Amino acid sequence: MIETGGTDESLSREDPAHIERHIDATRQEVDRTLGELQSRLSVRRRMSSALDSLTPDITNMIRLDHSHVLAAFRRFRSRMSETRKRALVENACLGLEVHAQLEEEIFYPAMREIGAASDILDKSVPEHEEMRGLIRSMRGMDPPDAAYDETFRKLIRTVLHHVADEETVLLPLAEELLPDELGHLGRLMTRRRIELLRPHAAEAAATTIRTFPIGAAAAAAGVLAAGWIVVRSLTGHSRSH
Repeated sequence: MIETGGTDESLSREDPAHIERHIDATRQEVDRTLGELQSRLSVRRRMSSALDSLTPDITNMIRLDHSHVLAAFRRFRSRMSETRKRALVENACLGLEVHAQLEEEIFYPAMREIGAASDILDKSVPEHEEMRGLIRSMRGMDPPDAAYDETFRKLIRTVLHHVADEETVLLPLAEELLPDELGHLGRLMTRRRIELLRPHAAEAAATTIRTFPIGAAAAAAGVLAAGWIVVRSLTGHSRSH
């Protein structure tokens, strides 16, 4: 009886109808999983394609970065409220840090590879280091501190000198000597920007809103603001899945 029962159970497991039902269930599970993966990949492909089509050439992106930080500089006033002053300074400092790192990782190596403007490139990184030193000093102060405003004005002067070299020499040279690489370099810079800004997305969005008036924020913030928007959308998208 026991052997017969075992044989019947074994036969039931080998029954063609049972096997077919098991295959159908497995196929449906595989189809569902593949469908979800395809859906996620297609969204990411569409976002990546849209990002590529919207990405400026690297020289235009650098100019937009300059416009962003210069717009913040123009809004700086000693008599601003402490909250708004701190937001403006933090917004400008974060933008400068990201901008400097992007140039050092992507733009300057491309220019060095073709042997262009080596004298300006040689002093560009030390200028970045000077900016970083001033930014570290700012972060150790509060708006009421006596040296706060003067340190920020020194940062402004340093950045203006740096921007002048890039706008009048480096960017025109890149457009003359690297015309076929500008789009590719711009895409590299956009993707790296997203990586650098992702940990600071909330901070960047908050300080942008406090720094620029409603309605003018996106125009004034240029590529950095657009980068923060992309980071927030990607972060939200990843959480939704």
